[in-house]
Amino acid sequence: MDREPRPVTKSAEPQNPAEAGDHGPDNGEDPAPNTPRPRPRPKPRPRPRLASRPTYAGMAADPRMPVWIGRAVVAAVVGAAVSFWIGWRLGVTVAALVAIADIIFRSRTSPTIPASVRVTSAQRRSRRRLARLRANGYITLNTRAIPNTKEVIDHLVVGPAGVFALDSERWDRRLPVRALQGSQLYHGPFSQRDRLEHARWEAAQASRLLGQAVKRRIDVHPTMVIYGPKIPWSVVSLYGVDVFSGSTLRKYFRQQAKARRAAPLDAGLIRAIQEAADRVLPPVTG
Repeated sequence: MDREPRPVTKSAEPQNPAEAGDHGPDNGEDPAPNTPRPRPRPKPRPRPRLASRPTYAGMAADPRMPVWIGRAVVAAVVGAAVSFWIGWRLGVTVAALVAIADIIFRSRTSPTIPASVRVTSAQRRSRRRLARLRANGYITLNTRAIPNTKEVIDHLVVGPAGVFALDSERWDRRLPVRALQGSQLYHGPFSQRDRLEHARWEAAQASRLLGQAVKRRIDVHPTMVIYGPKIPWSVVSLYGVDVFSGSTLRKYFRQQAKARRAAPLDAGLIRAIQEAADRVLPPVTG
């Protein structure tokens, strides 16, 4: 007896919940630009790329390797001594406590993190894109420290279109990015208002310091580029910060130059701002 074939069903494709719009209330007030901001949450770490096998050369080149080796040696020696005199269970516990104590001590006493560790993949990608703007008269000053703070401006860009404090972010591409009512930015369910406030605060500090150095008003525009998830807009201003995809970085500066065609910064002022930045915003070194 012949059987009727079973119908084949197709699973519905997941829809992208990310929508850019102007919905939802904005209860935040606009604070003064020079008001100190609390340090934001750490940036989401980029997803590691899968490698077939870690190489010894890559591990040896990591500047944190000597610290890890020293910590492991000290913990092993102390743990072995306690295990010999008292017992192996207590020895393992003491070795773990020694390692934890060393981590806490170094985190509080180390003055700086080596530049090779600090620079993120997003910053490296922005550096490469910004370097291509030199032919258009732009100068990029990377990883510039704000005096008397622990904060660093990822990229200070000076050119015909003006002065920009650029923050490079790499977010999880699996989570959507949404913009709501002109000042709200979400990565998945997580609000990024603190990141916007911090970018604006950094630009305000750079504006104040550069203005004092060159004896004239210098407007520094806060900007944020995002790598990873798809950005459902070209450029959007959120809380006074221009937010856009890192893939459109060069396009953004071309558009800014066209918008300021009537009064671009001349080469002499660009050079003066660069020299002032070298004095008041020192480069971060390891």
